[in-house]
Amino acid sequence: MKTSDFHFDLPDELIARYPQAVRSSSRLLCLQDGQLEHKVFTDILSLIEPGDLMVFNNTRVIPARLFGQKESGGKLEALIERVTSDTTALSHIKCSRAPRPDSVILLEGLEVEVTGRQDALFELCFKLPVGTTLVEWLENVGHMPLPPYMEREDELSDRERYQTVYNEKPGAVAAPTAGLHFDDELLAALKAQRVNTAFVTLHVGAGTFQPVKVDDVHSHKMHSEWLEVDQATCDAIAQTKAAGKRVIAVGTTSVRSLESASNTPEALSAGAIQPYSGETEIFIFPGYDFKTVDGLITNFHLPESTLIMLVSAFAGRGPVLNAYDEAVKNSYRFFSYGDAMFLTKNTNAVDLWDQ
Repeated sequence: MKTSDFHFDLPDELIARYPQAVRSSSRLLCLQDGQLEHKVFTDILSLIEPGDLMVFNNTRVIPARLFGQKESGGKLEALIERVTSDTTALSHIKCSRAPRPDSVILLEGLEVEVTGRQDALFELCFKLPVGTTLVEWLENVGHMPLPPYMEREDELSDRERYQTVYNEKPGAVAAPTAGLHFDDELLAALKAQRVNTAFVTLHVGAGTFQPVKVDDVHSHKMHSEWLEVDQATCDAIAQTKAAGKRVIAVGTTSVRSLESASNTPEALSAGAIQPYSGETEIFIFPGYDFKTVDGLITNFHLPESTLIMLVSAFAGRGPVLNAYDEAVKNSYRFFSYGDAMFLTKNTNAVDLWDQ
């Protein structure tokens, strides 16, 4: 299985660099049983049935992008990858020459000590005012970490639009973008339709944008992210399955959370998803056996990315690439601020390497 098996041509003008004026006004391409339908996002109300369970990722994006300088005066840019305490974080740093351990840098005017390094990430200790946490400080001075393909600086409106309306737990440096299409009115309509909801938390890392650099998909090493699936969500899933209804994951991060919690020794022993809190490096590509997720709402993803591989595993590589070709022909908007897909699991798809 080659990385190039997941390539498609995407015109630059289809990359969405700004969101739609109304969250739920995006277009929706449906792929069910290999068949495509063009809809608008509010048509999700006709696709989700009473008793189905929708699982959302309630992470909150932190303003993780910071600008500053080294002791020598050289400019640098930092992207916080993970907050590790009220005063410390792991961070990517972009500059002409990497700062040394035990050196001090300035970020947004604040002194920050570089205490060490873990591979490509720098350990930072922030000298914050007494009574201020790092997350609070970032909310005041940081910039929203828009994906590099938007090719623009963040604006004030991104503070609200690059968050889901149900965000709750700060820690992500990228949004769970499938959730950006839901507004309060649509969520209320789903509730009135007796669609059930549950939440997981996965703090999306910058690694979600890293390209696959190997030719053989099996050789790719996935980045690590922190997640939590609690007992209440596991109970809701069990009740949904017992009633013969579907578990619909909102976004690939929800898929990775649910399938990670379904693959622990405890879950495999019990034959059902179990609560889990911790790291995941799960890499889902064609051939993967989905244990919990029955349906998926997701945006359109980068060519040759781990995310399009996940979607292909779920609905079949051929049908998915055909859907992407259709989306390009019909000028759908791509990536974080783009349009969406609704997919159901295709257990009958045959891919080239299986023939």
